[in-house]
Amino acid sequence: MTRYKREAGPEKLAAAARTVGVTDPLVLDAMRRTPRAVFVPAAYADRAYDDGPVPIPHHQVTTQPSLCAMMIAVLRLDGTQQVLEVGTGYGYQTALLARLAARVVSIEIWPDLAEQARRNLAAQGIGNAVVLVGDGSEGAPDYGPFDAVVVCAFPRVPRPLAEQLRTGGRLVQPVGPGGAEQRQHGSCENHLAVVPGATHLFEEPGTLDAAAGLARDWFVSHLADRRNPVA
Repeated sequence: MTRYKREAGPEKLAAAARTVGVTDPLVLDAMRRTPRAVFVPAAYADRAYDDGPVPIPHHQVTTQPSLCAMMIAVLRLDGTQQVLEVGTGYGYQTALLARLAARVVSIEIWPDLAEQARRNLAAQGIGNAVVLVGDGSEGAPDYGPFDAVVVCAFPRVPRPLAEQLRTGGRLVQPVGPGGAEQRQHGSCENHLAVVPGATHLFEEPGTLDAAAGLARDWFVSHLADRRNPVA
């Protein structure tokens, strides 16, 4: 394999992740080990290693790989966590999570996308990811609680997802004007406030607190503290 071909593959996406500030070696290694070309429609295989969204059925698009990396890095996975993902798509982010967690439960509303994601994950020998078909806003209570939750489908965090997060767990969701996939969907128009202890986070739109120290303003991470109830 030539040096150009190596750089044009998964290593190119790992480099894009580093460019936006991802330094976690486990996340970068997961990206290098995961061929995104397997997780996009064949018609778009030539765009698999561009750091951008790719169209998939039902007028959906995949998440930008560098944004996936940023969200996953915030979760600080070490191989022991149970993770809930809402919005499977073709399964690329699911695969990254599965390489870093003990188990991933992913929910996809479209049955054909869920089935394709299952095939894609199986082709990579990934056996610790469960793909469910359903309304992601309800989470997966039969599989929880979860140490981490990644939400890719709603402009606000649904209450059941917060309730299925363990004490001390982490939840991350794209919000506001970020990658092209959010702009195309128009699904993440509002920022959400980062509020200590979960109070109001899951109900009230607002502006990101600059003091939160987030590297980018298009996603919000939150440390759950179940001593403070969700408003």
